[in-house]
Amino acid sequence: MAGMDVRLSSARGRWILACVVLASGMAMLDGTVVNVALPKMGRDLDASLSTLQWVVNAYMLTLSALLLWGGALGDRIGRRRTLVLGVAWFAVASALCGLAPDEGTLIAARALQGVGGALLTPGSLALVRAVYHPDDQARAVGAWSGLTGVAGALGPFLGGWLIDGPGWRWIFLINVPLAAVVLAIALRHVPESRDPAAADTPFDQLGAALAALCLAGVSYALIGASGGVPAGGTALAAVLGVAAGVAFVLVERRRAAPMLPPSLFRSRLFSATNGMTLCLYAGIGGILFLLPVQLQVALGYNALEAGVATLPITVLMLLLSARSGDLARRVGPTVPLVTGPLVAAAGVLLMLRIHPGSSYAADVLPAVGVLGLGMATFVAPLTATVLASVEPERAGLASGVNNTAARVAQLLVVAALPLAVGLSGEAYTRPDAVNTSFHRAAYGCAGLFVLSAVLAAVFVRPRTVRPRLAEAPRPQCRAHLGVTAPALEPGEDARRH
Repeated sequence: MAGMDVRLSSARGRWILACVVLASGMAMLDGTVVNVALPKMGRDLDASLSTLQWVVNAYMLTLSALLLWGGALGDRIGRRRTLVLGVAWFAVASALCGLAPDEGTLIAARALQGVGGALLTPGSLALVRAVYHPDDQARAVGAWSGLTGVAGALGPFLGGWLIDGPGWRWIFLINVPLAAVVLAIALRHVPESRDPAAADTPFDQLGAALAALCLAGVSYALIGASGGVPAGGTALAAVLGVAAGVAFVLVERRRAAPMLPPSLFRSRLFSATNGMTLCLYAGIGGILFLLPVQLQVALGYNALEAGVATLPITVLMLLLSARSGDLARRVGPTVPLVTGPLVAAAGVLLMLRIHPGSSYAADVLPAVGVLGLGMATFVAPLTATVLASVEPERAGLASGVNNTAARVAQLLVVAALPLAVGLSGEAYTRPDAVNTSFHRAAYGCAGLFVLSAVLAAVFVRPRTVRPRLAEAPRPQCRAHLGVTAPALEPGEDARRH
């Protein structure tokens, strides 16, 4: 069956929706519960904090480096084929994670899992946009976003129950039967689709390799500096990472079809909004990396309690993000992009009240509630402003760059934050050390939110942005809820580079 003609109300349409929701939900499950599992992983594997940082960052590194490549591959060899490959790869890597006998195997398996995530993440939304009848696409995207968001909200319950019950390994092993269901549905019910024009544009493989080397080198240096790696090794990694970054910039300026076109940054608004993205998602990634550790180690929560403690953030994002985006189109993005980060900063500062003996209702809930309210205020307007900062035909490319910037910010903050707040080695197992470091991190993350608000106040001018915002493409994906990435996956223009 040709693409673009499946009706959502048909049996096949419902099977396709089930397939892409389960695929996205599988990836989101790990994204929402791995941080919660870190303390128990550390105890079971007798691992240092640097090892746990790599458990998070090995996945983020390969995912960030290959996300655009995964979308480009789908356009070339077929989106269903790429989704099937990504789901199968993700399942095998998840099994390796669950069966890992030591920390080195777990980190390597997490890196492989990120490769699978880079294949299935853009492929799920691409299929929704490619196979449904034009009259049903908006409803299909909305259903996919909402159901995937519900899956993200259920993640803390399921993940926490698995961690406290069968064990942390089951947050990975559960992906195997889920993947089997997705593969069975995809092979039987999902039609193939591809972009014939994509084959005419070569993908920037050298740029992707240099970007990955840069991120790996810098991450290794930052984590190694607090993890007992010899100074010579961290210095060498830092030099290699910076050198790869410089080479990446030089290569991108000379290639005909670069992965990251320098011309995009001629727009001051595009540069400013991506600077804001780096600040905002570094703040989000930093506080949500350490909060589960604080709750479990310093306050004595179990994994289920720690996972559910942050659920108000997801609920507020589900309820309010779309309304914030619509509000920004009516009144302009400046107000939500200034007030949202400031509200989020207030929520993070309220976390200074979280310490051993704190009450959830009096101390934890107000903090995560205010943080969630701030995030719900700025996520959708930020994405819409990124799209409005470039020409309409480059909106897909802009969204892909912005999505990658968010993941890179979280990758780097997980690498740098423990070093910055003095948490290293086995200190993450001591309540007093965790409590002190968490409070230092709260000040730093609040500062990142405030810096973003300042950037918005200086560079996002209502008179120039508001008319462009009304004409810009609306974000097509709100499933990530802004917790791990902006509310828009890379579009077709992004995937062709």
